[in-house]
Amino acid sequence: MSNLIKRFIPLLLVVVPFVIASCTSKSQIRPGDSLEVAYEKALRLYERERYTDATRAFETVLSIGRGTEIAEESQFLLAESYFKNRDYLVAASEYRRFYTNYPRSEKRIDAEYNEAMCYHELSPRYKLDQTDTFRAIELMQLFIGRYPGTDRATDAANMIDSMRDKLAQKEYSAAELYMRIRSFEAAAVYYNLTIDAYPETTWAEKALAKQIFAYINFAEFSVPSRQAERYQLALDSYQKYVQLFPNGENRSLVEEYRDIATDGLRNSTPEITSN
Repeated sequence: MSNLIKRFIPLLLVVVPFVIASCTSKSQIRPGDSLEVAYEKALRLYERERYTDATRAFETVLSIGRGTEIAEESQFLLAESYFKNRDYLVAASEYRRFYTNYPRSEKRIDAEYNEAMCYHELSPRYKLDQTDTFRAIELMQLFIGRYPGTDRATDAANMIDSMRDKLAQKEYSAAELYMRIRSFEAAAVYYNLTIDAYPETTWAEKALAKQIFAYINFAEFSVPSRQAERYQLALDSYQKYVQLFPNGENRSLVEEYRDIATDGLRNSTPEITSN
């Protein structure tokens, strides 16, 4: 390393932090700044994607400018800053505050949609608690009711379908767990929850096919006096399958289950003999 570079490094160590501090200082809202200046500083932070700093700046703008047009814009951008910083719960609260305080704003539709999107982003994989998923669906259904026919209503409907499919998968997964531990009656109940609550999803047809199999196992492991009624449950589920999914993916398998249940019912029903 040359002597010139060695002399230059200590200077850099002094100058660079000074420049950074100077730039940071210029972007910060100071006591005495007008509302307009404070807003411009907050907006610049937002445009530079410094969202954590932008949230603090817009909070300051709101504290000094409530009731003004600048406050309206700042409230929306505050929510946007939290959203883009992935702080979705706070963002949802701020979007709601925006359209509650400014119900006639042109951005109300954006705020309502983005509030729902916050919970959509919080919606976890199917095995976890689905509270946020239910909230997202609720808000998106409200949005569709208020703004039918819009592009965003179509997007919301598609996201609802996707989230309902995930909820159905959760119920189906619970039924599969009960099947693995040979708790066949409980499995049949959870398959039924999948069918009744989410009939339009891809999981409903699978669940109904598996419910027939669950009832067959339930019958086979029952005491003889209860087998007939439980094979009949399997056949009832078969009839439901034929009505709901006549061309279902598992139709051939279901026909095999019907034959097993029919034979089981015949063999478990005592013959009536005449005197």
